[in-house]
Order: sequence, then structure tokens, then C-alpha cells
Amino acid sequence: MKELESVNQYNELIAKDNVIMLFSADWCGDCRFIEPELPEIEETFPTYTFVKVDRDKFIEICQEHAILGIPSFLAYQNGKEVGRFVSKDRKTKEEVIKFIEDLPSI
Repeated sequence: MKELESVNQYNELIAKDNVIMLFSADWCGDCRFIEPELPEIEETFPTYTFVKVDRDKFIEICQEHAILGIPSFLAYQNGKEVGRFVSKDRKTKEEVIKFIEDLPSI
């Protein structure tokens, strides 16, 4: 999974790619819970680029997109947000897969 390096990179990725942004932090126990499942989730959805956004490094992006809890996921297609799985609750592999499956077809 790519790690976000700049706000400009975020804007470039969402403008042109089909992207799933994972908002996370090193200290977040619920984020660590889903982490081992992410490689398999990524393999299941090769039409998306998965990008980890460190909540502490990019707090302005979190504020702009109302990411109040982590782990959270935002999905983009062709420059538009098409789905969000945003809450402070722990997410299971099955919940994340269902979220992605329920996104509009690309």
C-alpha cells in the first residue's frame, strides 16, 4: 500500500485515479487490527489504488473531509468521492470488502 507523502499527491491521486484512501495512525489499535487484512483486500480489488493517509501528518485533509474517527476509508473515482466508510469503530475485513463491493462500478 502506498503511503501519502503530500497534500498535492492526495489531490493528484483523487483527480485521476480510482483510489481508496485509508485514514490511519500508528497509535490506533483498531487500525492495527485491520492492517494484516489489507494486502488481501488490495489483491481482491486491483482496479483501485490503495493509499494510507497518516491522520497525524495530514490532519488538514482529515478536517476537510470530516474524518473524525479512524480507521476510515474514502473512495474516489474520476475525481469524485463515491463512498465513505467513516467512523471511530473497528472495521472487519468483511465490512471493508462489502464497502468496496457496494461502490459504483468502474
